Amino acid sequence: MTDLAEFAREKGVKYFMVSYTDLVGAQRAKLVPTYMINNVVSGGAGFAGFAGGFVLTPAHPDMLGMPDADTVIQLPWKPEVAWVAANPAMYDSPLPQAPRNVLRNVIAEMEKEGLRIKTGVEPEFFFLTPEGDRIADTRDTAAKPCYDQQAIMRRYDVISEVSDYMIELGWEPYQSDHEDANGQFEMNWKYDDSLATADKLAFFKFMMKSVAEKHGLRVTFMPKPFLELTGSGMHAHISGWSLDGKTNAFYDGNDELGLSEVGHHFLGGIMKHASALAAITNPTINSYKRINAPRSSSGATWAPNSVTWSGDNRTHLVRVPGKGRIELRLPDGASNPYLLHAVIMAAGLDGIRHKCDPGKRLDIDMYADGHMVKDAPKLPLNLLDAIRAFDQNTELKAALGEEFSASFIEMKMKEWNAYASHLTQWERDHTLDI
Repeated sequence: MTDLAEFAREKGVKYFMVSYTDLVGAQRAKLVPTYMINNVVSGGAGFAGFAGGFVLTPAHPDMLGMPDADTVIQLPWKPEVAWVAANPAMYDSPLPQAPRNVLRNVIAEMEKEGLRIKTGVEPEFFFLTPEGDRIADTRDTAAKPCYDQQAIMRRYDVISEVSDYMIELGWEPYQSDHEDANGQFEMNWKYDDSLATADKLAFFKFMMKSVAEKHGLRVTFMPKPFLELTGSGMHAHISGWSLDGKTNAFYDGNDELGLSEVGHHFLGGIMKHASALAAITNPTINSYKRINAPRSSSGATWAPNSVTWSGDNRTHLVRVPGKGRIELRLPDGASNPYLLHAVIMAAGLDGIRHKCDPGKRLDIDMYADGHMVKDAPKLPLNLLDAIRAFDQNTELKAALGEEFSASFIEMKMKEWNAYASHLTQWERDHTLDI
């Protein structure tokens, strides 16, 4: 385990940011001066869990953020500070509803099957004005702006700075581009073990927002900030490996798509649980404005709305873009980095254990001909439908943990009820004179 005090001496770190991700995906932290870090490593950083994003009461004892020292990252843009992921604990045990703990538990179950899951994610985001009310680049107006060369160069300072930091951190970033919506971009780095990728995604969102603020911009990972533009996804690429990490268990060179039997069963689990896992991969009210959107101004939403799979075809929920891996195109930018990985693995694990059949492969263009598919389940129309589907899925709830599942449902129902009780201008426009 990394010695954080020694790390601080070697790197010139003055403060540690002990950070955890709460139930809704917000990052919470305490700044700890270096001379106190050994105390925090042994005893944790104290948080009031009721105020810190969990379903707890003011009467609960301190929730302790126990640093995972091996995750430490010196902030490239502020080297006197180092970030370290924490595992929340209470009553001398890991807090069951904490997302990082949920993921660690699912990883342990997957290891019982002799598998370690590796993932890569594709975070999409918008650069906005500091007020967040419009796209920052007033010249980014093309009808089909994807891969726009001039637009990405106008954001070169921010994107190159973050890319340089990822290179410095050893993440091996391999491409950045302007995406399908005006003001929208994507940055990619090399796949890794699921927990490592989740930690990197959490840090990436923090880093991207911080660097953008330094440049007078605001970054949002909101799924659908503009109704007429393509929403922001968080596509996940998934492969299964032997415990030593040397053999891709999802690969079969004799299969047409290069996907092994265990890979097909993992995919079968995703298909079986798709409607229920949407509550976690698409966890906000706004998420369903991306999934169920009409065509955007570019001509496509690039988001699924039916439970179908295909080969290298981006119009489906799952595609098999290369031998030995699958891509789930459902998740969006609001997905919690840890819960995203946990629910994908939980669904896939159920598929492996029950030898689930993913069903018929479809190779049609779902955007043009999806209406011809009569037997494919539809994804939830809204967050309430997704919560209900998750609540009815006893297998998925058990795999993620009953305490976590109950807490997640409770928090999301409060969110839905707050939204449902909000009076909108649409209601006034359409019912004031009835």
